[in-house]
Amino acid sequence: MTKHIFVTGGVVSGLGKGLTASSLGRLLKARGLRVTLQKLDPYLNVDPGTMNPFEHGEVFVTDDGGETDLDLGHYERFIDENLTKDSNATTGIIYSSVLAAERRGDYLGKTVQVIPHVTDEIKRRISSLARPDIDVVITEVGGTVGDIEILPFLEAIRQFRLDAGRSNVCYVHVTLVPFIGPSSEQKTKPTQHSVTELRSRGIQPDAIVCRSDDPLSTDLKGKISNLCDVPIGAVCNAADAESLYEIPLVLHDEGLDTVVCEQLRIETGEPELTSWRALVDRAKTPSKSVRVGVVGKYVALPDAYLSVVEALNHSGIHHSADVEIAWIQAEDVEGLLVADKLRDLDGIVIPGGFGERGFEGKVATAEYAREHRIPCLGLCLGLQAMTIEYARNVLNLTDANSSEFDTADRRTPYPVIDLMDSQRDVTNMGGTMRLGAYPAVLEAGSQVAQIYDAEVVTERHRHRWEFNPRFRSQFEESGLRCSGTSPDGNLVEFIELPSHPFWVATQAHPELKSRPERPAPLFREFLGASLARAEGRSPHLFEPDAEPVVAR
Repeated sequence: MTKHIFVTGGVVSGLGKGLTASSLGRLLKARGLRVTLQKLDPYLNVDPGTMNPFEHGEVFVTDDGGETDLDLGHYERFIDENLTKDSNATTGIIYSSVLAAERRGDYLGKTVQVIPHVTDEIKRRISSLARPDIDVVITEVGGTVGDIEILPFLEAIRQFRLDAGRSNVCYVHVTLVPFIGPSSEQKTKPTQHSVTELRSRGIQPDAIVCRSDDPLSTDLKGKISNLCDVPIGAVCNAADAESLYEIPLVLHDEGLDTVVCEQLRIETGEPELTSWRALVDRAKTPSKSVRVGVVGKYVALPDAYLSVVEALNHSGIHHSADVEIAWIQAEDVEGLLVADKLRDLDGIVIPGGFGERGFEGKVATAEYAREHRIPCLGLCLGLQAMTIEYARNVLNLTDANSSEFDTADRRTPYPVIDLMDSQRDVTNMGGTMRLGAYPAVLEAGSQVAQIYDAEVVTERHRHRWEFNPRFRSQFEESGLRCSGTSPDGNLVEFIELPSHPFWVATQAHPELKSRPERPAPLFREFLGASLARAEGRSPHLFEPDAEPVVAR
């Protein structure tokens, strides 16, 4: 029978429930178990797809087109498994399902209530992941114990132990042990109150993960054990670590995976962590450094680009390099400020986004990187910015732009980025977007074909506007290469400039599939080119022409 682990949090948000769940998943998988994860979010949005990145951070996209919470990115990176849209459920989607069932008459005229109808729907979504090929389902409950919106979820997971059996369910509670400066003490009272609140909802934690700046003493662990009715061996300390990929090792040393296996009556050997330890050692002992600029609209909240950051970190581990990220507001890279912001960078990433704000800064960034031969990687809107820049400054299509930015009194005569005919009937916020995994055929001999070492690749998408094929011949005649297309040849998926050390862009989001032990190929080679620039070398993969492409 599939076992279930529920991860809850208390005291404050942002403690690291997602990383705790991900790390535990890694440890259990290292013991030979088949693991999947799920996130239950208490907000009323159906999904985070229409939420401002400043509100919620990055929208993580699954292969099947689910727009999900960013914690699913942590899950995939740690357990190295592709998840689905079923791994994220919000209050909004749960209530939508309940109300749809009520309209269909599924409840036979009964009064529809939070208990049992909403809680039953929550339990159904948890149970749906318990397939024959899964040994353990780890479910993270978003929010903080004590929040009013989290109560249906707590009630559902409380009931779940009764339904599934006591030995098939384990509760892990993540809480805070703060350090109070004036008294120079670590305080357990917030943890005590958090556990008391959880127990008032009928849930007794089987293990407590204590987040702290510094390690806890044995005495403090004993105090928490005594006052929270948890064995001292089940009080696990997750003190701050140098690298987030060190967290599984910290939790293993604290015995969390052993406690969980004992509670669930799972018999396995010790986890095989040799390769993971080697990964962490490489991450902590870089032999060189590189400075990469991320030019975006949401840089005030780095979580908006979380997968981009992690893909850069994975590539840094691969190259034994410390990646210093320079966060650059796109609106600040316009006019005379371009050189001041970009001249000291070894590489530039132009990430995705929506809307016109800051877009001209991205275009200016693409131009500077092209003319000054700085390695540049464009992602989604980044490809569109690089395409428009090239059209304006090399093809002399002065007013080239995206039709996304057309207004009633201003329409571009050269919509090099445009909606395809099938996308023009916009019925809802996500109805015409390309979401999820799509294949691309790579042109033989191109840079991206060398990078991927494949003829066909699949990457995840989240966008609506496309490279306009009407202008494709003009681009290719001038030297820009449309090096990857959809299988039918209609959609451009990759562009590159062979005369440049690395000026490559994709309509996709390859960062979403990057793994610590297997970096996304485009990021891996982009960082290699950036390191070559930092060290004054020519990139090892490509030998660019002597002269860059400049405006005619």
